[in-house]
Amino acid sequence: MVKKSALGRGLGALIDDRDDIQTRSSRQEHDLSNEIELSKIEVNPFQPRTQFDEEALNELAKSIKEIGIVQPITVRKLNSNSFQLIAGERRFRASKIAGLTKIPAYVRLAEDDKMLEMALVENIQREDLDSIEVAISYQRLIDECDLTQESLSDRVGKKRSTISNYLRLLKLPAEIQKGIREKLILMGHARALVNVESIESQLSIFKMAVDQELSVRKIEELVREANNGSPVKEKAGPTRLAEEYESLKEHLSKHFDSKIDLKRNDKGKGKIIIPFKSDDDLERILGVLDQMKS
Repeated sequence: MVKKSALGRGLGALIDDRDDIQTRSSRQEHDLSNEIELSKIEVNPFQPRTQFDEEALNELAKSIKEIGIVQPITVRKLNSNSFQLIAGERRFRASKIAGLTKIPAYVRLAEDDKMLEMALVENIQREDLDSIEVAISYQRLIDECDLTQESLSDRVGKKRSTISNYLRLLKLPAEIQKGIREKLILMGHARALVNVESIESQLSIFKMAVDQELSVRKIEELVREANNGSPVKEKAGPTRLAEEYESLKEHLSKHFDSKIDLKRNDKGKGKIIIPFKSDDDLERILGVLDQMKS
């Protein structure tokens, strides 16, 4: 019997078994990640912050509409049908403005702060976390476990400057944070972008970094130029795709019924990107790939 390829097993071959996930989740009942209806969440009456900049909220709402929410809010479960906000009120308010009905949230099912702290510290030690996931974990430890950067430094065994560099990433626009999570740019690129004074310039340099696969040193140069008042100008990009590559790109797009992106530099190095809209769409693409192998 011919062994079926990994692609042929569909999405289940690429992610953890659902039962295994549920088993692990049952061991972490103090802190689960869910999507929760906004109508079931009440704000914390002890929240010291009462004034929120309306213009900034509208900008965040626009970003949420386009990009989604990168960093979930944190809520405490009050009963079977209601929750109380612990952290993330700006995201909560902006999501309402954006017209969302649900929001991703970390749900605290217990009051054991020590267990949460241990779980987050353990999570940070994982090697497969991206920089934004690490930054979010650091911020949660500060917000929810009432830690300072100094005490956090002792807990995780990292220099305070390292922790500060991660936390600064959360000040970047959501589009750039999403790019970090998708590994479109590296931590070095992101650290340079944090120093850009203008959000518009940040996004322009980020787009150039992704489109042209710029080095960290080149990004740092563009950042210095932007902060000195020089307009961010589009630099010479990669070699234009030859006609045969354009033809291949069009052929692949039709074959996968998806807008394929093909990039190639002047040295012949490149990549093919096959986007998907949902898990079902990914399953469909995996099926197409599987048919190509058989």
